[in-house]
Amino acid sequence: MAKLGKSNIEVNPIGLGTNAVGGHNLYPNLDEEQGKDVVRAAIENGVTLLDTAFIYGPERSEELVGQVIKEYNRSDVVIATKGAHYFDGDETKLSNDPQFLKEQVEQSLERLQTDYIDLYYIHFPDEETPKDEAVAALQELKAAGKIKAIGVSNFTLEQLKEANKNGAVDVIQHEYNLLNRENEHILEYTAANDITFIPYFPLAAGLLAGKYNEDTTFNDLRTKNPDFQGEQFKANLKKVDKLRDIAKEHNVDVAHVVLAYYLTKPSLDVIIPGAKRKEQVIDNLRTLDVELTETNIQQIETLFPISK
Repeated sequence: MAKLGKSNIEVNPIGLGTNAVGGHNLYPNLDEEQGKDVVRAAIENGVTLLDTAFIYGPERSEELVGQVIKEYNRSDVVIATKGAHYFDGDETKLSNDPQFLKEQVEQSLERLQTDYIDLYYIHFPDEETPKDEAVAALQELKAAGKIKAIGVSNFTLEQLKEANKNGAVDVIQHEYNLLNRENEHILEYTAANDITFIPYFPLAAGLLAGKYNEDTTFNDLRTKNPDFQGEQFKANLKKVDKLRDIAKEHNVDVAHVVLAYYLTKPSLDVIIPGAKRKEQVIDNLRTLDVELTETNIQQIETLFPISK
C-alpha cells in the first residue's frame, strides 16, 4: 500500500483513472454501463483509488462513480476528484477562487452521493488567485471533514511551492510518461516535502502499451496529438518496440514494464491508468509483480531521454 502525502490515507499503488467512465466530452461513443462495470471490476480486484473530476463528462463521471460506490462499503474506496473549470457561455474558464472551490466541493459531494471526498484537487491553476489562499479554502473543508487530503494538479513547481507554503498539500498530479519526462524535475521537491506525485496519461493514451502499429487509426483526442502523427508516431512505435525484451524478461506486457518504471521514482508511489474495459483494470494490476533491475531502468531511460 502507498500513503498519500502527509495524510493517513493508504491506497493500492495501482489506481483507476475514470475519464473514460462517463467522459463523453473526451471520448466518443462511451457505454455508461460498461464504464460502471470498469469501476466495479476495479473495486472487486483490490483497486482502492478512483480518480475522477467535474470536467469528465462534464459531471457525468462523478455521477457514475457515485452510483457504483453505493454498492460497496464506502470506507473501502478512496475517491479523488477535481475542480477548477466553469462555463461562461461557450467558453470554458478556470477559477481557484476560495469561495468557488468550496461550492465545487459541495456539488461534487452531491454527484458522488457521499458525505466526504478522500482527495480533492485544484484541477488547473488560474492566473489570479494566490495558490496558498486557494489551498487555505481546502484546509477549511478538511477541518470540516468534507475532504480528507488536499491535491493540486497541473501546477508548475513555483505554483506548487506557493500552494504548499503551510505544508498542506498532500498530492500533486501532473502529466508524466516516458514520452514526456519534463515534469520529472518536480520529484525532488515532492520527495523532500512528503508530497505524493501521481502521473496522468502514464501510458500516453495507449501509445506506451505496445498495442499499436503504423496502421492503427484514431478518432478521438489522439488525432490532435503530435505523438500520434506521421514520422513521430513511427519513431515512438520503434522505441516502444524495444521495450519488448524487458517485458519478455519479466514475463509481462510492455505496459506493465512502463508502469513499473514509474514506481521506481522517488515520491511517485501511485499511478492511475485509465480503462475502458474491465479486463484492462485487472491486467494493470500485474504491474505490481514486476521488479525492474537497475540495468532495466537504465535501458528505459536511454531509450526515452528527457527532452532538452
